[in-house]
Amino acid sequence: MKKAKSPKAAKPKSKAVGLAAFTNELSGAQWVARFPGSSSVSDLTSPFRENATKFIAAIRAGGGTVNVTATLRPTERAFLMHTSFDIAKATIQAADAPTQPGVDINWVHPTDAQSIQAAQDMVDGYGIVFRPAFPTKHSDGTAIDMNITWTGNLPIKNADGSDATITSTPRDNGNTDLQNVGETYYVLKLVSDKPHWSDDGH
Repeated sequence: MKKAKSPKAAKPKSKAVGLAAFTNELSGAQWVARFPGSSSVSDLTSPFRENATKFIAAIRAGGGTVNVTATLRPTERAFLMHTSFDIAKATIQAADAPTQPGVDINWVHPTDAQSIQAAQDMVDGYGIVFRPAFPTKHSDGTAIDMNITWTGNLPIKNADGSDATITSTPRDNGNTDLQNVGETYYVLKLVSDKPHWSDDGH
């Protein structure tokens, strides 16, 4: 009489490699590296890509400095940035946080203080200063975050090739004369967000 074979233990299914492996994971600094964004102008959407490229070139040709910090930003990353900021600043409670398809994050830690601290760790990791918009124009490639500075006067060309010289202050993104030049390139400033420019000013 043959001995009955003992049933084989079922092999555990391997978790998918990548973001799908994280299921209902608690919030925290580890999320910052996921859904990476871009700081490359080439990742912007046409025609905003070409307009921003020309505007930046005009600033640099006049002796200004342009440091691009963000261009295309995945919707998931924008959601994480926005929500972590709101929880960290107690604008919303962790338990009331919205959800986003593809982002299986649990914002609720054992205590409110831990929930807030985990969100703050994300804010710090992202380097957030101003409340991130969500939805954001970064997700469709029609926005750019950049820091612009110069010393003295800034000679610069408008999009039509005409010359302008910016003599006013401040010598950075907040300069209204610079913003007027940007408009000729269809690169518009969102005044409430220091580094943010877009195709419609939002």
